[in-house]
Amino acid sequence: MKQPMFWYLATPYSKYPAGLTRAFEDAAIQAARLIERGLRIYSPIAHTHPVATHGNIDPLDHDIWLALDEAMMHAAVGLIVCRMESWQESHGIKIEIEAFQKAGKPVLYMDPLPQK
Repeated sequence: MKQPMFWYLATPYSKYPAGLTRAFEDAAIQAARLIERGLRIYSPIAHTHPVATHGNIDPLDHDIWLALDEAMMHAAVGLIVCRMESWQESHGIKIEIEAFQKAGKPVLYMDPLPQK
């Protein structure tokens, strides 16, 4: 069975100036705008922040989240980096870019899309 392809959306989180909840909300907005445009998107922030907060898991514990992130990066067709505030300072985004480049997968950059 062929798996549908999807893009991995990189957005800042732990050092987002407006905080973790706002980082989640803004990541979800960007994922929604891309999904509306017909892309299949996996956003580690939009998809795991609620799991962490409602499941009482430390959202900043990289030992917990790295295995999932690596599996999703491996499965994704490519990376879309959203240039949200502080994206260039994000350690996680740097790791994601390096992983996709090492795998020979495309890395695209986008400016944030407006909220409806």
